Amino acid sequence: MRKLFVLVMLCIAGSAFSQKTILHCGKLVDVKTGKVLTEMSILVEGNRITDVQKGYIAGAGSDKVFNLKSGTVMPGWIDSHVHMEHETNPGRYMETFTFNPADYAFQSVRFAERTLMIGFTTVRDLGGTGVNISLRNAINKGTIPGPRVYTAGKSIATTGGHADPTNGFRNGLATDPGPEEGVVNGVDDCRQAVRQRYKDGSDLIKITASGGVLSVAKSGENPQFTEEEIKTIVETAKDYGFQVAAHCHGAEAMKRAVRAGVNSIEHGTYMDEEIMKLMKERGTWYVPTLTAGHAVGDSAKKPGYYPDLVTPKALAIGPKIQGTFAKAYKAGVKIAFGTDAGVYAHGKNWLEFVFMTEGGMPLMEAIQAATVSASTLLGVSHIIGSIEKGKLADIVAVEGDPFTDVQKMGKVNFVMKDGKVYKN
Repeated sequence: MRKLFVLVMLCIAGSAFSQKTILHCGKLVDVKTGKVLTEMSILVEGNRITDVQKGYIAGAGSDKVFNLKSGTVMPGWIDSHVHMEHETNPGRYMETFTFNPADYAFQSVRFAERTLMIGFTTVRDLGGTGVNISLRNAINKGTIPGPRVYTAGKSIATTGGHADPTNGFRNGLATDPGPEEGVVNGVDDCRQAVRQRYKDGSDLIKITASGGVLSVAKSGENPQFTEEEIKTIVETAKDYGFQVAAHCHGAEAMKRAVRAGVNSIEHGTYMDEEIMKLMKERGTWYVPTLTAGHAVGDSAKKPGYYPDLVTPKALAIGPKIQGTFAKAYKAGVKIAFGTDAGVYAHGKNWLEFVFMTEGGMPLMEAIQAATVSASTLLGVSHIIGSIEKGKLADIVAVEGDPFTDVQKMGKVNFVMKDGKVYKN
């Protein structure tokens, strides 16, 4: 009797293991070759892609088959620049004084689910309070739905620089937070801040190498780290297996950051030909955040939306980013998709595809920027970024053919992340 019971259990286990999910794809984007394949089947077991075959493969009795024949299927998208804890609103600057960490956590749950449901199965979170680390952990545990998160935790800034959390505070509140809170001065502080990010559980390092648009400080472009400080951060980051992303608007800040060895330049508003050449020589990635540029420029036109110190920066810098992107693309700078979600409303990340094509990049290359290129920047191209046998099953589909109408990129009707279907 016991042998019979064991045999039955083994048969049940074997049946469960062999159950497949089969996706019938009318059009399938092969981001490795830049081609659109027709009438294809993707086979998924557990959280992995087990095969990609020509034709519509019939499933066995226990298999799940999804009909995506009328749409276009592609790898799950990767947004290389988001802020999952917050979202722009006229009262954003008061949240520092009125929000507890739990308030950021609860709203980030909503933002994470919204991001996943529009097709972004992975994001690189480039700065928050540290709640973003807990958000990542909750998603990884399956506690809440959301994209796969790689996070910098708290960004590293200099005193008074973009990402100094006390900028704009009155005397008595505008203290020096120090390296533990990501505010540094000198190489020793820089080492300590990187090590603190490691202790906190961050996945990468983000520095604000220049002034920023939305910080309550005068300049949006001045260099805010010495080159020696950035080199120290990069060297220490390598010791801990971190990559370094550098927020940069101004030219001098970009030159220092690229020479110091950062992995990516974010925004890059005042990038010139010298910087583009330097980035190509060093293999530095560019993450343009065109959606943010459009959004802050539009919001700045609304009276009282931003503090008085911020509005002129937003009006000056925001509209320039798309022009910089067009020049960088033509120059051959490596580009990874990133939007700065949070600076605008989460869930509109797909508009970056529209703005990239308006800037001269063909849609296929924009999709590659959001998949194979973004996964390479993250250092995870061996597990995500393309639909291939053995990779994690992160797969999305949009209605119809986006290559004839880029607005279709906003019509996501299927989302699978890690082998689980979240939207159908």
